[in-house]
Amino acid sequence: MKYEKLFSRGKIGSLELKNRIVMPPMGCSLANADGTASPEIIRYYEERAKGGCALIYTEVTCVDEERGGAGYFQLHAAEPKYVQGLQKLANAVHKYDTKIFLQLHHPGREISASMQKAGEIIAPSAIPCPVVGEMPRAMTTEECEAMVKKFIKAAFMAKMAGMDGVELHAAHGYLLNQFMSPLTNKRTDKYGGNFFGRMRFISEIIIGIRYSLPGFPVSVRISASEYQDGGLTLEDGVKIARYLESIGVSAINVSCGTYATGNTIVEPYFRDEMWKKELAATIKKNVKIPVIAVNTVKHPATAEKLLEEGVSDFVALGRAQLADPEFGKKAKEGKEHLIRNCMGCMFCFKAAAMGLPIICNANPNLGMETLYNEDTLIKNGDGRTVAIIGGGPGGMQAASVLARRGFKPVLFEKSDKLGGSMNFAKMPPHKELVGELIDVLAAELKEYGVDVRLNTEATVEAVRELNPYGVIVATGGAPIKLPVPGADADNVLLAQDVVAGKYDIKGKNVVVIGAGITGLETAEILGADNKVTVIEMTGNVGEPLYPSVKRYLLGVLAEQGTVIKTMEGLTEIKDGKVITRNSVTAFPTELDADYVVFAAGVRPNTAFADEFFAAFDKVTKVGDASVPGLIGDALREANAKAWVF
Repeated sequence: MKYEKLFSRGKIGSLELKNRIVMPPMGCSLANADGTASPEIIRYYEERAKGGCALIYTEVTCVDEERGGAGYFQLHAAEPKYVQGLQKLANAVHKYDTKIFLQLHHPGREISASMQKAGEIIAPSAIPCPVVGEMPRAMTTEECEAMVKKFIKAAFMAKMAGMDGVELHAAHGYLLNQFMSPLTNKRTDKYGGNFFGRMRFISEIIIGIRYSLPGFPVSVRISASEYQDGGLTLEDGVKIARYLESIGVSAINVSCGTYATGNTIVEPYFRDEMWKKELAATIKKNVKIPVIAVNTVKHPATAEKLLEEGVSDFVALGRAQLADPEFGKKAKEGKEHLIRNCMGCMFCFKAAAMGLPIICNANPNLGMETLYNEDTLIKNGDGRTVAIIGGGPGGMQAASVLARRGFKPVLFEKSDKLGGSMNFAKMPPHKELVGELIDVLAAELKEYGVDVRLNTEATVEAVRELNPYGVIVATGGAPIKLPVPGADADNVLLAQDVVAGKYDIKGKNVVVIGAGITGLETAEILGADNKVTVIEMTGNVGEPLYPSVKRYLLGVLAEQGTVIKTMEGLTEIKDGKVITRNSVTAFPTELDADYVVFAAGVRPNTAFADEFFAAFDKVTKVGDASVPGLIGDALREANAKAWVF
């Protein structure tokens, strides 16, 4: 076996695990609004168990219904009424010899009061979270004592439901972390002061659970470093881990950061794999109980390396198992070339943070596992031919689904390679994972026997020769050049061509039109060797990037000296100049421009699609050929339409 350590058996206390793959807790917004486990959340976890994961930590689970909510659609475990749903969840996971821990959680100050039934937020001390920006009320000593009992009661609910253990979320700046950190705990009663005072709150919870539920495993997730001045350091993390071990904790789950340092918790694409491995490695050297750790893992080889180096005893694969629930199964079977990798785009986290069901730009089934699974895939293709026009993400996804349904997809791609617009998306710095996804989608076509015809432009006549059952148009969109005077000049370029390296532009004044994702990433490439100005006709920049990605990208542009002007509409290009007009004041502005680069989006080629709608009875459009959007939008639309085509 290639990954011997990854697929070796392990133990947490007396609990045996079939391999070293752990799914860490991630909010998914799939529970029912009343806090019970929905069919959607059960199937979501079941698919990861089925895909080869050994241990699943659930999402944050509410223990305090008055002031402890973390989302409108999260699991609850505060009362017996939640046990039945949690039991169904545990049973679904156990079918695959996978274990499951319920993660017990309270947000403390890291939540808005508007999301709490009591209309207020509480914390160890009246210190606001710099991200949320709302002042919490300091808990009384009596409230602290009552909260300890709520955590213990929730552990009882987990045990009743057949969970294999519980985890206490004492990381990421949440309530338990707030008690432990000198940055957020300024109390003078028994729950504050020195190290042991700050640890008293979680100590009472752990001891209470161990006394009430003998032998029931308790894992604790900690931020080994908060990466904040005055906060917990790695030295503190070691001290905390050793103390937790001394009072009977079964495992330490190592993470880092708080809301204020959020891009260390859920890392965007610009963070390298294993960048924080020293945190877990240092903790592991100082304790004897198992250490579980996240480390921005994208590939099985990385997970194996962490185990070989002794960084941790178990590898937590979070977004890796969102992007591909069969990560473990494929790695074990030697099919890692078919693992859809996480691209670090953060759209899963963006959706969950908005209270929406979790989504993924690599996995169109995420959050919709009850709709899209092997049980709902109707295999009635009977060898009938379907012509797919375009080898971008939408066309490839549609072809794969149709092949699995028993159809005979024939994919026409006029260029010499698959990927479509993804071939441009992979070019900016740190975007190599987009290129890897192209390779995986192409490998799926080969795996399912799809007839791929590169360098072949589809015509109505060529498709008619196939006598197809139907046609799927996935031709992408055409880049938009705004219809202003001078737009056809030789120095006016398209962002896609610039990103692809078709022009060698250095030492020039360049104006980029559009401050969306493409515009900012194009400016990043050009900004290394040129003076760049980005103009945007709206007030929004970097839509729809996740905030941490946007901050990073804007930071890079600022370091390069790039100027971004919002509320400026392009009116004319002439004589090395760009003329804009402010949409608020109507005042014109003149900018020097040796080159002008359009990054104003794309529009569908409706005329091309209309030819096929006129020629064939069963035709549909997917991706940018239908509605311009992100890679994930194209995958989801193609997946849905191919499922019922």
